[in-house]
Amino acid sequence: MAKVTVKDLEVTGKHVIVRVDFNVPHKDGVITDDNRVRAALPTINYLTEQGAKVLLLSHLGKVKTEEDKAKNDMSIVADCLAKLQSAPVTFVNATRGTELEEAVKNQANGSIVLMQNTRYEKGESKNDEELGAYWASLGDLFVEDAFGSVHRAHASTVGIASHLPSALGFLVEKEVSVLGKAVNDPQRPFVAILGGAKVSDKIGVIENLLKIADKVLIGGGMSYTFAKAKGGEIGTSLLEEDKMDLAKEFMAKGEGKLFLPVDTVIANDFSNPTEIKTVEAGHIPSDFMGLDIGPKTVELFKKELEGAKTVFWNGPMGVFEDERFAKGTIAICEELAGLENATTIIGGGDSASAAKNLGYAEKFSHISTGGGASLEYMEGKELPGIAIIPEK
Repeated sequence: MAKVTVKDLEVTGKHVIVRVDFNVPHKDGVITDDNRVRAALPTINYLTEQGAKVLLLSHLGKVKTEEDKAKNDMSIVADCLAKLQSAPVTFVNATRGTELEEAVKNQANGSIVLMQNTRYEKGESKNDEELGAYWASLGDLFVEDAFGSVHRAHASTVGIASHLPSALGFLVEKEVSVLGKAVNDPQRPFVAILGGAKVSDKIGVIENLLKIADKVLIGGGMSYTFAKAKGGEIGTSLLEEDKMDLAKEFMAKGEGKLFLPVDTVIANDFSNPTEIKTVEAGHIPSDFMGLDIGPKTVELFKKELEGAKTVFWNGPMGVFEDERFAKGTIAICEELAGLENATTIIGGGDSASAAKNLGYAEKFSHISTGGGASLEYMEGKELPGIAIIPEK
């Protein structure tokens, strides 16, 4: 059964609370990437065009101290939103109280109120029942459109939805559709590529993908734990010693479908290397560390991607922020961008940044807006912010 979506709601003249993901990167009060604001526009524009009174809720950054509060003030997003669409935007520097209630009460049809950072409220991340009920009292309907937050049971993602008729926005609807098909009914061959630093971050997703994918290719920092588990020498490379038994288990379960690097780019220092070279996997000298997959691995991974019909990629192949160790990530990105007749999905995070920075974003079928949420979805986990939305 499909979930209720915003199009199933009668929104004209109604107060519609929308949980958006405006957790944008910013520095010195300036947004450095407005993609998350742009991603929310289809839902926002649909609602304002239908004559709804829209109240937007989002978190911004981590808020633990007064300094965090000052740094993560949502007012910078209000300015950005006002420039990107035509409906009037009112920013309210409050998360509860008379100022917020009056602003919502006096809204005209087709207008927007953006509330201050939800994480200014301590009860937000605890899914405080009273807070969820209070925010729900400000609206008639609730729309969940923050995919980057649906894996968290917070007051603004689950609390409000438990009090109001609720639906998915267009952004979350698309995420659920694309990722859901990859998990439940992928076109085959289905190849998963996993990178990043730690096995521990991806245990559940490796486990599930070994069941549902035809091939799983592993690169990045976590590949060195696998290399060590195979009996290889990894020098000073990243190692999770307590995950070596798990790596052995995965290699046994994934025999014939789990592919690891066959060579690696190494350096004698992380920050200021004086020597960089390529060696066979598992043959790293004691004073060197692995920082990228090597050219033979790139060719191996390209070969295993031939003919793929569905590809899910999450995590870089090396320390891609440093151009000396970015070749593996760039090569994989280019290969996926050029795959024909395939559904190519990037599961958010650093892989998404790599694709955008390299100018390949348009070449992918789907780039998820939530790294953590997309990984949990690929694990087969129930995401609380989606589970709370009723079926049609």
